Amino acid sequence: MPIKIPDTLPATNILKEEGVHVMPESRAFTQDIRPLHIAIFNIMPTKIETETQLLRLLGASPLQVEVTFLHPGTHVSKNTHPEHLEKFYTTFEKVNDKRFDGLIITGAPVEKLEFDEITYWNELQDILNWSLANVYSTLHICWGAQAGLYHHYGVPKYPSEHVFGVFMHRTHDKKNPLLAGFDDQFLAPHARHTEVRESDITNVPALTLLADSEEAGVYLVSACNNRQVFVTGHSEYDAGTLDFEYRRDSEKGLNPKIPINYYPNDDPSQEPRVTWRSHANLFMTNWLADVYQKTPFDLGGLEPIRGK
Repeated sequence: MPIKIPDTLPATNILKEEGVHVMPESRAFTQDIRPLHIAIFNIMPTKIETETQLLRLLGASPLQVEVTFLHPGTHVSKNTHPEHLEKFYTTFEKVNDKRFDGLIITGAPVEKLEFDEITYWNELQDILNWSLANVYSTLHICWGAQAGLYHHYGVPKYPSEHVFGVFMHRTHDKKNPLLAGFDDQFLAPHARHTEVRESDITNVPALTLLADSEEAGVYLVSACNNRQVFVTGHSEYDAGTLDFEYRRDSEKGLNPKIPINYYPNDDPSQEPRVTWRSHANLFMTNWLADVYQKTPFDLGGLEPIRGK
């Protein structure tokens, strides 16, 4: 089934051209079917690009998904036009009386800051607390994963060398529905300056390490029967996202590393290779399928998460 999004959202035509199943609101109103209700708290500065990346993955599933975009009400975006936010987004305070099948918390380029130094940290904490009783499953991505692990379980983040490129990962629990159909090894992009450590994850009984990388470290962690999912990388990235970040930082004189295993022969003059798309689609489809099978039809009957 297709993903349901506003007719005039910029991502709509892009996804249609790519063959992703998109259902405009005008068509969805004629269907008597309950979609999965997914909220996306988008804290990336490149909001339109992130919308498209996540919707591309959500749209690859046969399930109908209705998306609500959220942005921080306590932070002024410098990279997204206010008209776009006004038209397509809402804030947490306007939906905190609702319940959702799923919630996605994106990454953000703030990992070098302490959590309490971030302008919207208190708001994010409110959302994380709210998710325990009002969301069936929350998917935390990159810095969002670090924030969720720290807030819910006290798992710290540590400074690291720039983890930048496409890395090989290994799976640890093939019986978990999130890894259904996964190979023993798979590739996924990372772009971060901090890390969480396996020793801290394994010290928390509620957390299960599902996948990691010898080079990039912890990748996929779950808790509470997959009602909390933490992904430290960026499998949603487009083919050119790491290239954009590399050239942006180069132009700023930051002398970034060349992304590992990304350009042929590690040569930035060559076209990047996409080696992670199939597993990115598989993971998102698995997450949605797991939510679909376990979430109550009537979200009023949602049981709170009790993970600690």
